[in-house]
Amino acid sequence: MKDNWTTMAIGGALVCVLVAMVLDGSSPTVLIKPAPLLLVFGGTYFAATAGYMKSDLKGVKPILKRATGGDAYDMEVAIQEMARLAGIAKNSGIIALDKETHSIEDPFLRRGIELAVDGTNSEEILDVLENDIASTEARHRMGAKLFADMGGFAPTLGIIGTVMGLVHVLGNLSDPQSLGPAIGSAFTATLWGVLSANLIWLPISNKLKRASDIEVQIKHMEIEGLLAIQNGASSRFVRTRMESFLAPQSRAGAADKGAAA
Repeated sequence: MKDNWTTMAIGGALVCVLVAMVLDGSSPTVLIKPAPLLLVFGGTYFAATAGYMKSDLKGVKPILKRATGGDAYDMEVAIQEMARLAGIAKNSGIIALDKETHSIEDPFLRRGIELAVDGTNSEEILDVLENDIASTEARHRMGAKLFADMGGFAPTLGIIGTVMGLVHVLGNLSDPQSLGPAIGSAFTATLWGVLSANLIWLPISNKLKRASDIEVQIKHMEIEGLLAIQNGASSRFVRTRMESFLAPQSRAGAADKGAAA
């Protein structure tokens, strides 16, 4: 299932801004000015990415996709999958999970199952998977920081655009009638800078941080479940152990889904 709420929420916030302008007697078309848009969006991107390695930027597109419409992380689905694998291991032995690895979509879980099937001891499995989590968190922090940086640079670029516009206005004082529209146009850059920072870049950064927290929590849950499976635990125990990571109000829903499954 796709998580499109961030895109919808950002779109809703932008619609609120446009409707507010209309209600205030203004036209949203006054915002469509090439120079401020180029300076704020183009300048923000290049200023923010200047502090990163070129290789870091290869992951920008998938990171943005993840924030605006990636697959939703579902802890209850992870619990059901681990309980299913625990049942197979309990009834047929942990070696039987070797046949299940091809159907496991999560690379992290698949790696853990393969290690367990190969007879790797619990401490070594834990070390490998914890290192995987640390690497994942580092990548996620970089992505979230990039958009947070864009949220910091955008208002500054907007102010620069406004100052540039005012310099142009003050250099052409011979036509007093054009001063009002020219000053208004100059402040368009500041509006775009503040608007893009608070309605686009910072929300995306927060979404990436939240998505990272959930993914890391699921990975820790899977480690607990995997180690329990390796020790011969039943599917009921594995489910209970993993549900201990959930908030109390979420445990009932997970239990209901488990019963239905």
